[in-house]
Amino acid sequence: MNPIGRFFSRTRRRASTAKQDRGLDDATRSVLGEFIQQRRGVEGWVESATRFNKPSLLLVAHDGEWLRRSVPSGAWAFDFCAKHKIPGYQAGVVPYPQRKRDWDARHR
Repeated sequence: MNPIGRFFSRTRRRASTAKQDRGLDDATRSVLGEFIQQRRGVEGWVESATRFNKPSLLLVAHDGEWLRRSVPSGAWAFDFCAKHKIPGYQAGVVPYPQRKRDWDARHR
């Protein structure tokens, strides 16, 4: 692909992500942002859409506490992680951390 074609493909993706951002309600966006601001060591796992579920973003704090919310797309979730300067991983490729499983076991 020529350099101009690459530029326009990135521009289209950014425009698409911006359009999807408008589709996400303010409450969800603020809950995700507050989780990141109020906890330390937060990392994100982007979960792909399945036949029955929309794409989602799983945020895991340093102590294993977690929050999962549906998002418009995987690209939106990775952009969200980048904007908030937290690492973003593809779920299914990078396993969930042990601290999340330990937190779940403690809070059953």
